[in-house]
Amino acid sequence: MLSGKERSKLLSIAAPQEAIFQIGKGGVGEQMLSELADALKARELIKITVLPNSGIAAKELIRQLATDLNAEPVRAIGRKIILYKRPDDPSKAKIKL
Repeated sequence: MLSGKERSKLLSIAAPQEAIFQIGKGGVGEQMLSELADALKARELIKITVLPNSGIAAKELIRQLATDLNAEPVRAIGRKIILYKRPDDPSKAKIKL
């Protein structure tokens, strides 16, 4: 669980970043989960856009993705989702909280 201070720091890091994934009407399949997991491992913090034709709300999707990917939900606002996953080895962390 992220503290308020950690969440705030992650939001400031994520703000200027572009979304690297879009989730549309196809939803989230095994391939998409695999790509998201790889991106989280490489970047630790990712931003995702939920397209209007997806049929799922961002707040609902962030809970599902956080559970499936064992990640921390940072924020779901509008159609944007921000996820964070701590690295397995803390000494290799790119983002210091």
